[in-house]
Amino acid sequence: MRDWTNEAAIKRWADYPREALNALGPEGDFAKQHLINPVLLRMLGDVRGRRIMDAGCGHGYFARMLAARGAVVTGVEPARALYDYAAEHEAREPLGIRYVQADLCALSDLYALPDLGGPFDAVVSSMVLMAVPDWAGAMRACVEALAPGGQFVFAIVHPCFERLSPTWREHGEYRVREYLAEYEVPGPRAVDFHRPLSAYLNELARLGCQFTEMAEPGLDPAVAAATGTAEEYVHLPNFVVITARRP
Repeated sequence: MRDWTNEAAIKRWADYPREALNALGPEGDFAKQHLINPVLLRMLGDVRGRRIMDAGCGHGYFARMLAARGAVVTGVEPARALYDYAAEHEAREPLGIRYVQADLCALSDLYALPDLGGPFDAVVSSMVLMAVPDWAGAMRACVEALAPGGQFVFAIVHPCFERLSPTWREHGEYRVREYLAEYEVPGPRAVDFHRPLSAYLNELARLGCQFTEMAEPGLDPAVAAATGTAEEYVHLPNFVVITARRP
């Protein structure tokens, strides 16, 4: 795997086409709507009045979902196109969300800013860590942003089933050749980075977090039948959602 920096990875997302962002629904794409969001919201529980950071908030859809449910939300996003979209949406339809353009690994420096809103009752990082070269630094920053007893929830592409859809379409089953090594996983707009699931769980332990739950969501067969697609999501989990608490 070539040497990647956070800056180089962020540049891949910096010119995300505005038309592609406009085409997304208010709850994100199909997978987020049907597989990821319901688990994140269940794990978070009642968010009314809670201070929540959406770490790597992208174009802000989940920050808006949280704010609409009564949370006090700060969204952090490094990529210019995504940050601009989120900030413009907030200016047009205010929900009280504070957006900060920054690399997650720089959050410790940002704590000099009193209006960032921390420490937080919860930090959510949805579909971010597997796209960050310095993922351990980003995870550390998320945990350090929490108040004692605060909740950290993150979703990633499941390392065991990263190429689920293309291999299912080609073979009618999932196939993988290696798992333990780190390697790049090319995507339509940027690169993800494969790491074993144990890497993420062991880093949580190293940071002193108390593991709470891991979910591997599967698609409701009725949804798959109604949409005529995504049958593979019924049988195997393409995503994993993990929650833990800072002591």
